[in-house]
Amino acid sequence: MNIRPVKGTWDSIECDALMIPLFEDDNDQEEFTSTLDQKLDGLLSELKSTEEWKAKVGHISVIHRPHQLGAGRLILLGAGKRKNYNAQSVRSLMMKAVGQVKGYNFKRLAVHGLSQADPDLSFQAAAEGAVIATYEGDDYKTKDRSPNFIEDILFVVDEETAGVEEAIKRGEILGEATNLARRLINEPGNRVNPSSLAQTATELADKYNLEIEVLGEPEMEKREMGAVLAVARGSDEPARFIVLRHRGAPESDAKPIVLVGKGVTFDSGGLSLKSPKSMEGMKSDKAGGCVVLAAMQAIAQLQLKKNIVGLIPAVENLPSGRALRPGDVIRSMSGKTIEVLNTDAEGRLILADALYFGRQLEPEYMVDVATLTGACVIALGDLRAGLFSNNEEICRKLLQAAERSGEKFWRLPLDDEYRKEIESSIADIKNVGGRWGGASIAAKFLEEFVEGVPWCHLDIAGVDLSKENQGLKGPTGFGVRTLVEMVSS
Repeated sequence: MNIRPVKGTWDSIECDALMIPLFEDDNDQEEFTSTLDQKLDGLLSELKSTEEWKAKVGHISVIHRPHQLGAGRLILLGAGKRKNYNAQSVRSLMMKAVGQVKGYNFKRLAVHGLSQADPDLSFQAAAEGAVIATYEGDDYKTKDRSPNFIEDILFVVDEETAGVEEAIKRGEILGEATNLARRLINEPGNRVNPSSLAQTATELADKYNLEIEVLGEPEMEKREMGAVLAVARGSDEPARFIVLRHRGAPESDAKPIVLVGKGVTFDSGGLSLKSPKSMEGMKSDKAGGCVVLAAMQAIAQLQLKKNIVGLIPAVENLPSGRALRPGDVIRSMSGKTIEVLNTDAEGRLILADALYFGRQLEPEYMVDVATLTGACVIALGDLRAGLFSNNEEICRKLLQAAERSGEKFWRLPLDDEYRKEIESSIADIKNVGGRWGGASIAAKFLEEFVEGVPWCHLDIAGVDLSKENQGLKGPTGFGVRTLVEMVSS
């Protein structure tokens, strides 16, 4: 699918379908809608009078054979109230519209009116939305797979296209990276295990000129990565620790930025076994690792002039005679001992070693991404991810990147008082606390291994998967765009 800008007037563009966003209450659009109504011989007024068209957010109406236009079909996109229209609106509209019409035999689509939102972001967001909409998640269907007939999407502009072309290219890269994360998250446990995830990372590194190092269990034993190895013990699939490096500023003395992603390719809970219902979606417990892997792909494609490291501890968490037991005490890479009271709180264990590994790189800052706690889902639902940070500047930087990316976060507390919840009578710390405040307790556990490095922890449990009525279905790839925007600034 090729996305590009085209100079011209909206009514003369020759295409199979022309998409136009319309607002409920924008006086500035009156002249345009009047002209559009005239070219439709009053049909727009008729549709409004019969309430077949209301311009509410997400409403789509298809008008066939508008004979005064160059398009074979006119697709009206409800954009809601003008004051609420922004780049995220554009992204969502494009996801919904392209998702709906890609199964029609339309090869050439045109879109007019994108610059009515933030001009700097709208074309990038539109390209992101169009690309993201092409992934359906039906990878293993043998019949009735969703087709995509679209070959060209044209963004109609009336100015020079150089800046627009750059925005579109960035949007395509971010959209493709988001879909990479979505595809990997969607892969079942019998298709993606720690070794195959490492192989995928190796192939991407070769393709996009990233440096890669994959540590096997013998190498992890030498580095005393006891927390990762303890979680992996129950599975026949060996653990892998994936290290990706983008050297965008090889001559610079600047400290690297470190991104860490939880890569539990399947989580049964271990001996603290989940219920069958809770286990159904646990192929997605690798979402954090997939997000970091996809972000590293985009970073390489964008050729960012920074040194960035991606770390993905990859394990399966399964029960067996060799598995980690509740009550076991393990030694992490940092030397800290951990009393494991719940083997289903394994994500924080593998992140403990990964964060300490990252800390040894003396980074400018670290960001970790993980589907970590059900408590975060209870607190925030499926709309926002939880954000924890030990540094105001880095936290602000991430929130600004999230605003540009259209991904929503809510900062949650990391007070020192939560530390008492992970105090252990037998070891340095324990891996779970009391029933309440679980997301903050988990974040406080992770902070033990950051040791003062500026750091953000993103708990994406709840936002890693989406209901179909949110414009996506299945894995969302949430976090890819925010990470790339953050390290770009």
